[in-house]
Amino acid sequence: MQNKEILSGKTLTELETTMQSIGEKSFRARQIYKWINKKSVHDFQKMTDLSKDLRNKLTDSFKIKTLEIQEKEHSEIDDSVKYLFKLEDGNFIESVLMQDSDRHTICLSTMIGCPIGCPYCATGLIGLKRNLTAGEIVEQLLWVAKDSEIDLTNIVFMGMGEPFLNYENSIKAAQIFNTELGPEISTRKIVISTCGIIPKLYDYTDQGYKFKLAISLNGTTNKQRDEMVPINKKYPLEELIKAAKYYTNNSRNRITFEYILIKDFNDSLEDARRLRQLLSDFPCKLNIIPYNENEQINFQAPSEQKLDQFVNELYKSPFAVTVRRSKGQDISAACGQLYGKNNI
Repeated sequence: MQNKEILSGKTLTELETTMQSIGEKSFRARQIYKWINKKSVHDFQKMTDLSKDLRNKLTDSFKIKTLEIQEKEHSEIDDSVKYLFKLEDGNFIESVLMQDSDRHTICLSTMIGCPIGCPYCATGLIGLKRNLTAGEIVEQLLWVAKDSEIDLTNIVFMGMGEPFLNYENSIKAAQIFNTELGPEISTRKIVISTCGIIPKLYDYTDQGYKFKLAISLNGTTNKQRDEMVPINKKYPLEELIKAAKYYTNNSRNRITFEYILIKDFNDSLEDARRLRQLLSDFPCKLNIIPYNENEQINFQAPSEQKLDQFVNELYKSPFAVTVRRSKGQDISAACGQLYGKNNI
């Protein structure tokens, strides 16, 4: 059986080269690219501005779709939807659609599992199976847009995996999302999150990408981060802050720091004061996220009173502080939870 070449995840330039290789004019690539990435069409026969002969030719030699929706869970407390996708190799990944007024955000995975092993994250229990291709990252958005019939406005690379350990494919997917013939989502509305892969932070800065950057902090000392974010043993906190300042100074953009608040671990007033001191001398934003509890991991969120005390201490800071509630708490919406619940 012929192995068909996959067109999802190709840049426009790559698609032009592909069309030329089969004797077609390069402008055909623009048409196909738009059908795939803006209109979320997975069937060549539905690309009505192409000739029937070309549609048949494409059907015989290429394919677009490599993901299938395995399961969906709809939240009863907000408008979140959790998607479990099956890949061609039999593996599974997750995406989450989060809705808030006119803001429609998709949270994307970049790996099957994750090698970092953060103990608070259900994805860490899976381990790393492999990186996703750029096409598999892109298809998550295309499928959700098609299935939900919603115009997605925001993208966060915060699902399963560490985007900066799948750097080239993550950046390539983000660039496709930003293109005029694709979803055309502004760089300001695309956030790439990392737990602190310092060499890639410097690469990202030097290469001048404009997508917004988020760093999962989750601790105010090396001892805390060693436990919660094991990559800290290789890239310690002081080096991470140094790299963050380098990014801020050279890009003129603020980093958003994500701080998951875990009961009796990193939720004391002393933690809040250390956090304020750590981030106060450069422009940034801080999201405080009460832990999204799940049956697979024995961590808990702090009480509302403890949360209020923690945040009130941080409101003395010169940087912006936001409390961000996890979406879809009733549908296993945190990373890896639906995957783990299905014991796949």
